[in-house]
Amino acid sequence: NKSDIKPESKPALGEIAALMKKETNLKLHVVGHTDNVGGYESNIALSKRRADAVVVALTTQHGVASNRLTANGVAYLAPVAVNTTEEGRAKNRRVELVPR
Repeated sequence: NKSDIKPESKPALGEIAALMKKETNLKLHVVGHTDNVGGYESNIALSKRRADAVVVALTTQHGVASNRLTANGVAYLAPVAVNTTEEGRAKNRRVELVPR
């Protein structure tokens, strides 16, 4: 139930910010995901908080304009792995950046 950005993910945010500074017309959907533990409503809220955390980091720490980022949460509706193992659930707890 965490929406904090992991320390190991911070370099990736720097790379995204650098790309956005170079590609001045690039706008991104920031999409938060969860595993399937818990109810839909709580997972929607958690996935949105995860996306919001990335938007806040990119805007406040890296100077990306907020109008270039849109945060959305999709809960457990788009898994990339099975939810029957801890490894699979861990892969499903993520944030993706998609050009818009």
